[in-house]
Amino acid sequence: MTDAGGRNAESGDDMLTPTKKGQYALRAVYELAKHQGRGPTKISAIADAQAIPHRFLEVILHQLKGSGLVASKRGFYGGYLLTRPPDNITVGEILRYVHKEMAAAECVACISVKSCPFEGKCAFSALWQRAKTAVFKVYDDTTLQDLLDDNDAVKVLDPRCVA
Repeated sequence: MTDAGGRNAESGDDMLTPTKKGQYALRAVYELAKHQGRGPTKISAIADAQAIPHRFLEVILHQLKGSGLVASKRGFYGGYLLTRPPDNITVGEILRYVHKEMAAAECVACISVKSCPFEGKCAFSALWQRAKTAVFKVYDDTTLQDLLDDNDAVKVLDPRCVA
C-alpha cells in the first residue's frame, strides 16, 4: 500500500513508526538483552527467535557494531553481545542509529518524496514535529530492560506469549 506521495505506507518512512529495518534492529538487540550475561549469541539463534531473515540480520548487526551498542566475538563460541546493560540502552538510541539518514529529514510526513510543494508554508509541519517529538520521548524513555520487564509481565498474564 502506498500513500499519496508514493511511499510505502507500512515502511515507517515518517520515523513515527519504525521501518522494518528498525523493527528488526530492535528485535535483534532485544534478543541480545534476553541473553545478557550468558556470553555471545549466534546470529542463527537471534534470527530464529525473532523471525528475522538471516542475511538481513547480518547486515543489521554489522551496522549496530558501529554504534558501540553491540560487539561480536569470532570463533566456535562466538556471536554477538551487548556492550552495555539493558537498562542503559534506549529504544530511541537504537532507532536513531539505524535511521540516522532519515532522522535529519525536516518534515516527517510530507506528501511528496522528492520536493514538498508546501515547503516553508505547511500548516501541518508543527503538528508533525510535535508528534515526532512525543513519539521519540516514549522511545527515549523506554530501555531494553523495560521491554524485558514488560514481556515478563505479559508471560505471567498469558503463558502462551513467548516473544
